[in-house]
Amino acid sequence: MQKLMPVVFLFLFSLPTFGQKAEVFGGYQLTRFNGGPSNGWNAALTGTFLPFLGVTADFSGVYNSGTHFYTYTFGPEVHAHALGIKPFAHALFGGGTFSGGGISSTGFTTYLGGGLDVNVLPFISARLAQVDWMTTRFSGVTNKNNNVRISAGLVLRF
Repeated sequence: MQKLMPVVFLFLFSLPTFGQKAEVFGGYQLTRFNGGPSNGWNAALTGTFLPFLGVTADFSGVYNSGTHFYTYTFGPEVHAHALGIKPFAHALFGGGTFSGGGISSTGFTTYLGGGLDVNVLPFISARLAQVDWMTTRFSGVTNKNNNVRISAGLVLRF
């Protein structure tokens, strides 16, 4: 995680160069793996470079019975703005770390999905839902069956 901090700071400081907007999301997530549901958190930073296109850095963590699964993914987001509503879709690629029972494994993680934000105040939106299909690849084994992440929370716009 410490290795990613310079990338996040560079991303934040480069936004004024483009003269565009940034959004910060934070909220609750429910992740369903093959073994059942897990609760956790989801946070994301999105920089908008065109009226319909942005780049997202997404971080999350879920916990269940002594196990932890953390993800750090990045990718493009397409969105539209109409009447205080922002539907969006994204494709996020990066890593994930699973740990529990004294073992830890890191692999590749992909999220494909989208969601819906609704304006609450001029600079705050409520993310009513974000639904992502998740694929993981650990130790050469790909798991893409019934892995779904659902998130909801608040979005701050700068």
